[in-house]
Amino acid sequence: MNSVVGAKPSFKEQMLLAREEAIVVAVNRLLAEKGFDAMTVDEVAAAVGIAKASLYKHFPSKEDLAAAAMVRVMRGARDFLDTIAPDLLPLEKLKAVVRWTIQVQLAGEMPSLPSQNSSLRAALTGSRAYVDALMEISDCLGRWIEAAQASGALNARLPPIVVLYTLYARGCDPVLEFLRAGGQHSDDEIIELVVSTCFDGLNSR
Repeated sequence: MNSVVGAKPSFKEQMLLAREEAIVVAVNRLLAEKGFDAMTVDEVAAAVGIAKASLYKHFPSKEDLAAAAMVRVMRGARDFLDTIAPDLLPLEKLKAVVRWTIQVQLAGEMPSLPSQNSSLRAALTGSRAYVDALMEISDCLGRWIEAAQASGALNARLPPIVVLYTLYARGCDPVLEFLRAGGQHSDDEIIELVVSTCFDGLNSR
């Protein structure tokens, strides 16, 4: 038993952590490709190469699998926030976050989850890691939104929570796949087009 604080995990513990990471990566990919409703636990187990019974030892339900995938995305988002230059204007920081979000979705790494699912919602709200990361990210974005509104860079008549949810919605924006399927734009062009419509709107200037 590893009782020493900061001690290196045992080989068995390392193997368990590696397996859990492989499971979450597979879940992330399947959720991005198929969505929560279409994804099955059998598919996850097959993708990792383990028995379903072994998978359940790590994650007891499909909802727990989805929650773990969202925790991984949230941690990635939080890590990205730390890379944003502090001297950027608030609006540019928000644009950087949206660009990152779109890149994750285009890379097939953004889980697609239903908005109306009580058991999934319970799993997410019951995950301390997910809730903590979500609150930390929301607080950070909220500060940037309010600063951008105060400077006149964003519409101050909009409630900050509306702006926040609009930015979060870019993580499941169907416009990205429509544009990609059309084949007329590169991924970089798609990113800039969506960022432009998100922040500049559709009105002529």
